[in-house]
Amino acid sequence: MLPKIFACFLFSVALNIHLSAQQFFNTKGKTITGPDGKPFYMKGTNLGNWLVPEGYMFKFNDASSPRLINRTISELVGPAAAKDFWQKFLDVYVTAEDIHYLKEIGMNSIRIPFNYRLFTNEYYMGSSDPARGFTYLDRLINWCKKEKLYLLLDMHCAPGGQTGDNIDDGYGYPFLFESEKDQATCVAIWKRIAAHYKDETIIIGYDLLNEPIAHYFDKEKLNPLLEPLYKKITAAVRTVDKNHLIFLGGAQWNSNFEPFGKPFDSKLVYTFHKYWTSPGVEVIQDYINFGNKHNVPLYCGETGENDDAWVEAFRKTMDSCKIGWHFWPYKKLDNTAGIVTFNRPAGYDSVIAYANTPKKNFEDIRKNQPSNKDEIKKALEGFLENCRFKNCIQNAGYIKALGFKPKA
Repeated sequence: MLPKIFACFLFSVALNIHLSAQQFFNTKGKTITGPDGKPFYMKGTNLGNWLVPEGYMFKFNDASSPRLINRTISELVGPAAAKDFWQKFLDVYVTAEDIHYLKEIGMNSIRIPFNYRLFTNEYYMGSSDPARGFTYLDRLINWCKKEKLYLLLDMHCAPGGQTGDNIDDGYGYPFLFESEKDQATCVAIWKRIAAHYKDETIIIGYDLLNEPIAHYFDKEKLNPLLEPLYKKITAAVRTVDKNHLIFLGGAQWNSNFEPFGKPFDSKLVYTFHKYWTSPGVEVIQDYINFGNKHNVPLYCGETGENDDAWVEAFRKTMDSCKIGWHFWPYKKLDNTAGIVTFNRPAGYDSVIAYANTPKKNFEDIRKNQPSNKDEIKKALEGFLENCRFKNCIQNAGYIKALGFKPKA
């Protein structure tokens, strides 16, 4: 009798382990598998400009990074009002209504760019609370769980800067790769995030570094430093989280897989970005060759910013190659190259004019500051109102090009 009971116990344990494993995404050769164990091809968008504001989405030219955008708004209305602007922005730019809509039109997943500063006591977007990153991500995750919309976490801005351009909110060079302190901070943040979300099954995985090492820099020097840092971050993550996938972006804007050797973890996905090329398979053939050689999944984390015909053609190319994708971006001011848009508020042209006027010293700031502060404040309030989901406008052609169905 005892052996039979023991056998039943072992079977029950094995079954529970199997069911637990199936709750998370996994890899099987060149395929990502979903919680049900079946192939899963990501189809969705990026929540760009929310946790990482970008100047071009505000219609700014030189004020292109979060730090520079904040400086511009602070110069226009003062630091206290700028702080208030950001706190409201974080609450209205992406809401439960937005997430419901993305699921409703047919998406199965989204990618979430974030700035490492949200997990430190550095001042960023109106606050210096080191737990605020979890506040916003936890809220988003709860919305996604309700809608059964999966998500991928993307460190878009890393300590020291991983890219060397505006998108990493750094200082014009990928200092991360040459600073042990910045690397230690990066590793610690990812470990903290992984520990917090280790049991969260709505999360697909972690995109460790967005678009590392821009093409302006010495790639012979910097590219060999990329994979060792990925290994360091992954090792730290795996001490607390063996469940989630790890996404590795290539060098030179996620375009170059040459720095990668043999896969070093059983749950790796290799991610590329592709903009402004031909939409044919030839532009991703090198990545396909890499996937075939190492028997690993591929994923396109960013693409788009183009007309509907190109978007449809490239989407179909990736679908035919069984490569998942997240097009960039979801929401953008006064533009058709995205899922939804919203209108430019009254008086906002004065904000744009100031942002786009060169200013090399305080005299230039004083000379160019608009005299009507109330009008500027109303324009920024109008931005916050217009970006709310209820005031957004669908780009039906773009949505159809992605194979989704615009809301009636």
